[in-house]
Amino acid sequence: MRNLRPLTPEEASGKSQELLGDIVGRHGSAGEMVSTMAHSPALLQGYLDLSRAMKRVKMPRALSEKVSLTLQEWIGCGTCMEAHIEAARAAGLTDTDIALARQGTSTDVREAALMGFALRVLSEPSSLTSDDVAALREHGWSDRVISEIVGLVTLNMLTGSFNLVAGIQPDTRP
Repeated sequence: MRNLRPLTPEEASGKSQELLGDIVGRHGSAGEMVSTMAHSPALLQGYLDLSRAMKRVKMPRALSEKVSLTLQEWIGCGTCMEAHIEAARAAGLTDTDIALARQGTSTDVREAALMGFALRVLSEPSSLTSDDVAALREHGWSDRVISEIVGLVTLNMLTGSFNLVAGIQPDTRP
């Protein structure tokens, strides 16, 4: 059930109107989640900034999508899951890769370690220790990638949680 409705640029006010107008002008539409986020100019601006920043992560796009699939399986946002499955396929992942990622693992031990770490950042961050970070380094992950995992988790938590609160799910789209 829809809890929040999307806004058009004309319905939005202040900074949200400006942001939506810019997005619609560049892309033709803003998308359901972004249009609904326009109820809060601060949230919309924060999402757009974080989303742009996370497009510059060091990890390959296919791995980023595997991590997002792992996270969205736990968060439970069907809309995000659909989007990340589509993006994963576009990044060259197979159905097996996608299924494994949704289970929080990979055939690549290094990737599986990173995906498991991301899930723990999401679900139990206070349990993480310096040994956990050291283990990622032993798998060859740089401090940059380890840091970027926190940003990727944050972005997935933001989008998944927002869609769930707003009621933006595959069976409730207009």
